[in-house]
Amino acid sequence: MAALSERELAVLALEARPWRTAGAKERAIREELDLSATRYYQLLNGLLDRQEALAHDPVLINRLRRIRAAKRAER
Repeated sequence: MAALSERELAVLALEARPWRTAGAKERAIREELDLSATRYYQLLNGLLDRQEALAHDPVLINRLRRIRAAKRAER
């Protein structure tokens, strides 16, 4: 297994944080990671399929996988 990069770890850390106001997460994505929201979600979605991410934070990854599966089932 390849190790997660610093950017990938930062994406997971940001995703794990609670957000109180609308737009706060998107603002943090731009300011802290210097990414567009679209690119952030592309990276995050890719991380959900990686065993390294699951090993790093199984609770977060499993929760996000369930959310993704539920959204796919709605389509």
